[in-house]
Amino acid sequence: MTAAFTCIAAETMPSDTLNIAVVTAERGLNISHKDTVTISGGMGITDVLLNFPGLQISDMGGNAGLKTISMRGLGSAHTAIYIDGVRVGNMQSGQTDLGMIDMQNCTAAVMDYAQNSINFITAKPVFFPSGDGNGTRRFSGKASVSGGSFGTWSPALKFGWKASERLTLSANASVLSSKGDFPYHATDENGAGYSSSRSGNDIMQVRAGADISGMTENGQWTAKAYFNSSDRGTPGPLSYPSEDRQKDMNIFVQGTLHQRFSRLYTLDLSAKAAYDDLNYISSWGDSRYVQHEAQLHTSHIFSIGKNWKASLAAGAQWDGLGSESYGTVSENGKSGLISRFGAICAMAASLRTRIITAEAALEYSGTSDMNVPGLPQANTRHSLSPSADLRIYAAKGLEITAFARRAYRVPTFNELYYSGYGNPHLKPEDAWLADLGIRWNRSYGKWKTAAQADAFFNHLTDKISSAPSPDNPSIWLPYNIGKVLSAGLDANAKADWKSEAWETGMSVRYSFQDARDRTPGSTSYGSQVPYIARHSITASAHAGYMGWNLGIQWNMRAGRCDTAGDLDDWSTLDASLSKTFSLCRKEKRQQGHGTALSASLTARNLTGAAYELSRGYPMPGTSVLGSLSFMF
Repeated sequence: MTAAFTCIAAETMPSDTLNIAVVTAERGLNISHKDTVTISGGMGITDVLLNFPGLQISDMGGNAGLKTISMRGLGSAHTAIYIDGVRVGNMQSGQTDLGMIDMQNCTAAVMDYAQNSINFITAKPVFFPSGDGNGTRRFSGKASVSGGSFGTWSPALKFGWKASERLTLSANASVLSSKGDFPYHATDENGAGYSSSRSGNDIMQVRAGADISGMTENGQWTAKAYFNSSDRGTPGPLSYPSEDRQKDMNIFVQGTLHQRFSRLYTLDLSAKAAYDDLNYISSWGDSRYVQHEAQLHTSHIFSIGKNWKASLAAGAQWDGLGSESYGTVSENGKSGLISRFGAICAMAASLRTRIITAEAALEYSGTSDMNVPGLPQANTRHSLSPSADLRIYAAKGLEITAFARRAYRVPTFNELYYSGYGNPHLKPEDAWLADLGIRWNRSYGKWKTAAQADAFFNHLTDKISSAPSPDNPSIWLPYNIGKVLSAGLDANAKADWKSEAWETGMSVRYSFQDARDRTPGSTSYGSQVPYIARHSITASAHAGYMGWNLGIQWNMRAGRCDTAGDLDDWSTLDASLSKTFSLCRKEKRQQGHGTALSASLTARNLTGAAYELSRGYPMPGTSVLGSLSFMF
């Protein structure tokens, strides 16, 4: 959704002097190919992700449903999720439930197609002029409440404190409550349409965080603590409605450091500790997963010459998982954990001149699974992954880019060891990725324009899939299916115009993907990989005048299928309207009295389209969400 609300009038909203950079130490100099979407108030996680071409979203419908993503035909476990440059881990299933991330506290989402990753950036506090000529005020904040369809409401509060010119602190908290039940339209197996009501989608969720950002003499550092807890239903498919429930809790602390010690040497460091507790309550039997995680990554960047850089990176990660399903947690909870130790080492070099930038890297990764029932010794895997990136600055505002790399994924614990389901003989998925693109951007007076197009090709071997077992068709077992070839085109264009009072803009994004099973002898040979849309379009436009903002967005997906056959094409239309009211006169605003009130109204799926992102899990029809925010 575009411009759901504006935080405060632009003339009272100077940027904070502490502009802390996001640091990723995992691989040192990163081969990257990025696309960024600004997150506006009122956007949900699905709204954000639908903006990216080449991205597939799995959404079980409603606020309580599981939400995951996959990129360019590679599967959700191949897509890494980061928060402020530090990876979110999930060893149990490999699919991070994106519902744990609070979009109200994020300012941007950065997709990196070369690294198969998406990084959510935390919004930094903004501090207003003090009005006495002595810098900025030390405190800022925002209090908001939103509510709307399906019994949904969400209050949120955020504070920022500028302790000194080098230190900023912020804290935030939000609550999401929703009854979740919504009407929907669908068709039965005979093609006849019918209407009903979706149930089991209620949720009560609490999210809170604290951030510290600081600057050193030649660097910056950040620290973050985050808490998420929810109690929710788990809506099943229409053919088998679920009354199961899920309670989950996520806690993590993390930090980053970027420090330049001399003209020749720079250190990047990141560390994290996390605890996750998921309790699934079912009529078939309850199950609980308790996961511990610790990771440390460092990279050392050397400026060899004016145009040369090299880096060495090393990191380690430990995950421990306990669950009755693995036979590792007794009733008193004192049994040992099955563990995965991981190590990563990488070396990279880059050359940059006036017309060319070239980067090359070689990465080693290894994992070792310990204390696994039925395995007398560690299950160890190793891989070497080369990568290369080339950028040519062909003319002013015109770039030609290319990258190639290997992406290697070890099976998750569920795929390997889950009781009655896992296959300990699974091979890792091995993918080779390639991309060739062109980028153009120019400014013409008050107009800013940009366009880009990327052709890509991915070759995936030993793709992991699941199918009913021969002995018991109700039990699905994982297996390697061989080869998947994915080729396509991502393209987008945008134009923005801005004057003193007016601003307007529009953008169009298109993605074509041909992702097919190419395993010799496969029963699905030549078929499109399930759920990957052959055609995806997102078009949006916005306009703003004197605090008023109007935004519309149209989404379309076509050419999808699953193992049961073709899926219906669909399109939706969303709109938002907001207004920011200054609570003081212009001369007062110029003196630093920056209080303001913002109101917004967001309508999703205005046409009431009946559609599904996953078969049997209908998405809501038309819904409305109103928000009121007070900034000070």
